[in-house]
Amino acid sequence: MVQVHVRPLWRNASLPASFCAGSVAENGCGTEIRSALTGRFPCGTPPAMSMVVVRDLRKVFRQGDTDVPALSGVSLDIAAGEFLSIMGPSGSGKSTLLHLIGGLDQVSAGEIRIDGRVLSQMSDDEITVFRRRKIGIIFQFFNLLPAHTAEENVALPLLLDHRRPRDVRPRVEAALAQVGLLHRRRHRPDELSGGEMQRVAIARALVIEPAVILADEPTGNLDSRTGDEVLALLREANRARQTTILLVTHDARAAACGSRIVTLKDGVLVNETPPRPPAALPS
Repeated sequence: MVQVHVRPLWRNASLPASFCAGSVAENGCGTEIRSALTGRFPCGTPPAMSMVVVRDLRKVFRQGDTDVPALSGVSLDIAAGEFLSIMGPSGSGKSTLLHLIGGLDQVSAGEIRIDGRVLSQMSDDEITVFRRRKIGIIFQFFNLLPAHTAEENVALPLLLDHRRPRDVRPRVEAALAQVGLLHRRRHRPDELSGGEMQRVAIARALVIEPAVILADEPTGNLDSRTGDEVLALLREANRARQTTILLVTHDARAAACGSRIVTLKDGVLVNETPPRPPAALPS
């Protein structure tokens, strides 16, 4: 359990240097490009406008004496500003893929590039800092600190990044206002509904002004109306800020919010829809 102390939020905060660290193993899959600026990246040079590039990604979990493959050679190019939905049944590898892209786990083989940086070329500490500044993550179960208020939870990534407290407050208030919860900023998670907790989690992802948002089943614990509100917030972040969004879901209705849908089954990419306008949400 990570201990976080806020005393109070807008003064000096004693916080851990990082929550989690991850690294990505190095592996080639054919042609290699070497560059003093970008380093090694297999399978040629990614498209210039790609925000996330995944090449021949593999993940194997060890269970006793058995190797259990979770991902088997997944490759993806995700454009800057794209809203990509990743579908698949339980156990298909979609959440594993998202965690690897976020640097939350180590790959068994393959390569990941985000905003021009190859994860396998970073140390654990570098990945932690990179994620803190570039990647907003939204979890199905919110992952809010129960002893702290909404504004303290939203401020956390900024305080971990050693931002000055006087710079933190306006950004936190703006993020909470964006999700319609400024009036609830001093409430703790147990005083909020499920939808409100997820909106706090979205504000926490938005407050760093990330290049990429990774959303892992963000509507999975919500009713359909509240889920639509959460999806609308993600769509607005994508539209207004051109934030690249990767949404993992098993719900076809939620997936339709993306401009492109890819489907995983048994760790393999089995289907991809061409880019199209996202489906309309109920008003």
